Amino acid sequence: MLRAGEDGNHSPAYAMILAIDQGTTGTTCLIIDRDGGVRGRAYSEFTQHFPRPGWVEHDADEIWSVTRRVAREACGVAGISADELAGIGITNQRETVVLWDRATGRPVHRALVWQDGRTADVCRRMKDEGREPDVRARTGLVIDPYFSATKLAWLLDNVPDARRRAEAGELAAGTIDTWLVWKLTAGRLHLTDHTNASRTLLYGLDAGAWDPALLDLFGIPAAVLPQVRASSEVYGLTDGGALGAEVPVAGIAGDQQAALFGHGCWTAGTGKNTYGTGAFLLLHTGDRRVESAHGMLTTAACGPRGERAFALEGSVFIAGAAVQWLRDGLGIIEHADETEALAAGLDGNDGVHFVPAFTGLGAPHWEPRARGMVVGLTRGTGRAHLARAALEAMAFSTLDVVRAMQADSGVELPELRVDGGATANGWLMQFQADVLRVPVRRPAMLEMTARGAAGLAGLATGFWASPEEFAAAQPEETLFQPAADVGRRDEWIDGWRRAVDAACAWAQGESR
Repeated sequence: MLRAGEDGNHSPAYAMILAIDQGTTGTTCLIIDRDGGVRGRAYSEFTQHFPRPGWVEHDADEIWSVTRRVAREACGVAGISADELAGIGITNQRETVVLWDRATGRPVHRALVWQDGRTADVCRRMKDEGREPDVRARTGLVIDPYFSATKLAWLLDNVPDARRRAEAGELAAGTIDTWLVWKLTAGRLHLTDHTNASRTLLYGLDAGAWDPALLDLFGIPAAVLPQVRASSEVYGLTDGGALGAEVPVAGIAGDQQAALFGHGCWTAGTGKNTYGTGAFLLLHTGDRRVESAHGMLTTAACGPRGERAFALEGSVFIAGAAVQWLRDGLGIIEHADETEALAAGLDGNDGVHFVPAFTGLGAPHWEPRARGMVVGLTRGTGRAHLARAALEAMAFSTLDVVRAMQADSGVELPELRVDGGATANGWLMQFQADVLRVPVRRPAMLEMTARGAAGLAGLATGFWASPEEFAAAQPEETLFQPAADVGRRDEWIDGWRRAVDAACAWAQGESR
């Protein structure tokens, strides 16, 4: 689908791509040129709602208004109008689910966020009933409140009249990408891509479509779900009132698959870790679906042109959010970047470990009842120890995932490619290399989720002629080489393992 005057091949009239990166705590919009340079950037946080312990909600209307505002601000910073955009790529917090009225376009309840644990008892009951092996065979996932299916079922069962209205086709549901596309196109498009669909527990990974048996198991009417499309495709045009012009929406991928694509990891054996609110490591397995025996997930990914492929994924629920808690919850730092100097000021961790299981433990442990724990405290413990422990937790959690992934795939990662806000912390990146004993490669552009979304949209619209041309549009990188003494490294790892065991033991004790 081309607009008037566009030839579909590097038309000078459309010189930029808008990448919408809709995250868990805020929305970032980037204007990206053909050389991969960021010409405009805007960001805004939005409200986090915690109605009960373990419950996390977002106002989907607020997400839309923030996203539209920062998209326009980014265009303003770049000095362009929306009609100069070649296309829009969207990447989003995955698993978070919205339910809305088709007629009014208004949500019927706040969105239930991926971190939300209100359906833990439902998931545990389904596991006890022996449902998980079949679900895992169909989806590549485990039964966990992290994923969308039980959240959507909760909305249908707890919002008055929602189930009847959904079955009658009056309500629409989707992950955040689906919601944004709906709003951008004034309700003309109700769709998602394979990467987001594969995170719902409702999508058959082999068939590449919604699975009727899973819809029946979780009680989800097919009428409420979006169409599943490719990750790189011109889906349609935005409504002129959304951004001020009709612009092709041309790329969609869940945040972690978008980051994988942004790094150029679109062939088997390449992998990356994104350090955001959580930490997410993906290992591309090409067109081969690899089953995990070590707590990893199998998920949809993107091939070189956004076609459906596969990856192994390990999800750490809390990473950068632990530093956010030090700032907002405890008030022991004013800015996240203070943690680098605090950690570097200590010779070691003095046995202090922080397991930030605020919403349970993800891969490879999968213990939704676990809660945050700090161990090893002494009278000499200070804020520097807590800051260092929060950073170390990101690195140790990544190590746990890498080891499990290597055991599943038989692939030894030659290096770890990284992105996300926390990678700006040089101390953390060096510690990560020391713990993993492999180089850590950090790009100059840390916002790889947005870069991946831009790449998917750019390839669909002809903005970049080939995957290779897109990959070449990459700023310089920094390489962190492992340097720590192996003995000290093993001591750190042993302390971390004991702390995780303590958090799991606490969760098991709670259940008795």
